[in-house]
Amino acid sequence: MLRPYQQINRRKSRVIKVGNVSIGGNNQIAVQTMTNTLTSNAKDTIAQIERSAKLGVDLVRVSVPDKESSHSLKEIVKHSSVPIIADIHFHYKRGIEAANNGASCIRINPGNIGSTERIKEVIKAAKDNNCSIRVGVNAGSLEKQILEKYSEPNPEALVESAQLNIKILEDNDFTNFKISVKSSDIFMSIKAYEQLAELCDYPLHLGITEAGGKRTGSIKSSIGVGNLLLRGIGDTIRISLSDEPEEEVRVGFEILKSLGLRNRGVKIISCPSCARQQFEVIKTVKNLEKKLDDISTPITVSIIGCVVNGPGEATMTNIGITGGGNDTHMIYLDGKKNNVVKNVDLENYLEDLIRKKTKEIELST
Repeated sequence: MLRPYQQINRRKSRVIKVGNVSIGGNNQIAVQTMTNTLTSNAKDTIAQIERSAKLGVDLVRVSVPDKESSHSLKEIVKHSSVPIIADIHFHYKRGIEAANNGASCIRINPGNIGSTERIKEVIKAAKDNNCSIRVGVNAGSLEKQILEKYSEPNPEALVESAQLNIKILEDNDFTNFKISVKSSDIFMSIKAYEQLAELCDYPLHLGITEAGGKRTGSIKSSIGVGNLLLRGIGDTIRISLSDEPEEEVRVGFEILKSLGLRNRGVKIISCPSCARQQFEVIKTVKNLEKKLDDISTPITVSIIGCVVNGPGEATMTNIGITGGGNDTHMIYLDGKKNNVVKNVDLENYLEDLIRKKTKEIELST
């Protein structure tokens, strides 16, 4: 098994708590998503949260746009297995209600929450309820005075907004917070986060906002968030997709797994397939990814359609298969040749093999 070629040196940040999850310092980078159900519908929202929780999500954010939603928050928090973050816009009273109703964190966008006095009231509610805060600066909703100064959103404007709001929190003796400076523009986001990382030691929440659908959003987020993570910047991430929350969780973990920052579930190494393939690689991989979604134990699997790269990749994984002629394929376990299979239902065979190996790994750790 190969060791990582290079490990990422993370930026040193202070540690805060979001419910029972520690953020910053040497703690693992947390994966977050956001529900898209009506928060006032507690039943559907709880179900969506639990689907994400089964995939390993660490934190879930819910919108709190009205009194019905903040009231429903009590029931959601009661039944959620992960800390809940309340997303507050425009109505500062919703922030106070969210803190009182059990939210582990309040996300406020200072550009649209109102006056400093209103922000102070939200801070007091957070203090009284041991609730953290995320200062969510966004290029699309900067304060009026910031926009007047810079004419348009840019990295410096995002950072100045963050600094202004850091000062408000610090002046009120509140330090249990993290910060984000998001934009839909990758370059603006990267530069803003780089500048902010040099100016403070608070945990940073990463994301490319309004990134797009599953394909485009995943690519934009991988470039933007991945770029920052490679530089050691970032303590929590949310992959913003026009898709279901579960997909955001999957993509978030894949980014972290690719960088060696989290190690969870089945990591499949597979070829893009070509005329040399000796079995249906693409179909096999797609179906196995769905079937093995429930596995949380780290395990690596190589699925290669022919002998060109198959044996080499198999030596670096827990389980490997290399396609051979006449429907005969070589199976590798822990990097070594183990047996040959012929005329089997390959998809089901591999699923059983992976699940068996997963149990062995669990028992040995």
